[in-house]
Amino acid sequence: MHVPDGFIDAPVSVAAGAVAATAVAVSLRGARRELDERTAPLAGLVAAFIFAVQMLNFPVAAGTSGHLLGGALAAILVGPYTGVLCVSVVLLMQGVLFADGGLTALGVNITNMAVVTVVVAYAVFRGLVKLLPRTRRSVTAAAFAGALLSVPAAAGAFTLLYALGGTTDVPIGKVTTAMVGVHVLIGLGEAAITAATVGAVLAVRPDLVHGARGLTAPLKLRVGGELVDAPAAAPAAAPAAARSTKKVWATGLVTALVLAGFVSFYASASPDGLEKVAADQGIDRNAREHAAAGSPLADYGVKDVDDARLSGGLAGVIGVGATIAVGTGVFWTVRRRRTDGPAAAAPAAAPSVR
Repeated sequence: MHVPDGFIDAPVSVAAGAVAATAVAVSLRGARRELDERTAPLAGLVAAFIFAVQMLNFPVAAGTSGHLLGGALAAILVGPYTGVLCVSVVLLMQGVLFADGGLTALGVNITNMAVVTVVVAYAVFRGLVKLLPRTRRSVTAAAFAGALLSVPAAAGAFTLLYALGGTTDVPIGKVTTAMVGVHVLIGLGEAAITAATVGAVLAVRPDLVHGARGLTAPLKLRVGGELVDAPAAAPAAAPAAARSTKKVWATGLVTALVLAGFVSFYASASPDGLEKVAADQGIDRNAREHAAAGSPLADYGVKDVDDARLSGGLAGVIGVGATIAVGTGVFWTVRRRRTDGPAAAAPAAAPSVR
């Protein structure tokens, strides 16, 4: 759903840019409360993983494909504020290095793909987690639902921006029906990827899943025939191996590199949902060439490398490396500026989800 230059006029693009800048500024402050010495490097990894998976377009209908947006996944794994920053870093790298998503439309893309997806997904996720039993399956199911609804919500946000500042004269009803319809299907893929990834991390390190914190059910004791909460016991010190994130980080990095460097060659070549709707409805009549169209990595290929498989694989690996470097730098900087006082130095106690 990367909006190129020329789809939305300048005034609305500037307004969306102001919304995006405000959201990023608020997220920078909020992320200080979410990040600690363990999660700061993992947030950079989440950004790189989202970059890699976004290269894997999957077919959703005849002649149409979709790809992960990533807002739900990032928000659930590392927190909503950090999630907005993760997706924003990905969009920035894609726009500057790979000519994917217009530079004048960066604010539109951050608003749609980072802010709207995170807000909708995390609101749905938190609401369901409160209603469902305190189990790992419930967390995974809530992640599925949040991700599923976040994609058509982003499509609706694009439609609203198009209604306000579209550069072509296309009936808004047709745009709405086409955008929301195809992105409901894409949402199913988003939900499956998000639930599978969250479930995998929960299975090995539930303490690293932001959305699973605070789900420990209190121990009950029967006193005088009534169930009462047992006194809270002091948490036992976790062994160093349990606290370390090196294995998770290494596994995630290798997975991202394999997906971007190898599996991406087999991704669907069909246009994604927005590209297909834009071509069918005539939204793209005023699209402009990307300012970075001459980039050595434009269109996810390395310039002057003739072998398509090698060119795309190298571009994917470079993208993962650049995203994790920039993302980790941003999150470590945010972490170092954390000003919550003494409590900030102590990581949150690891939750126990069944």
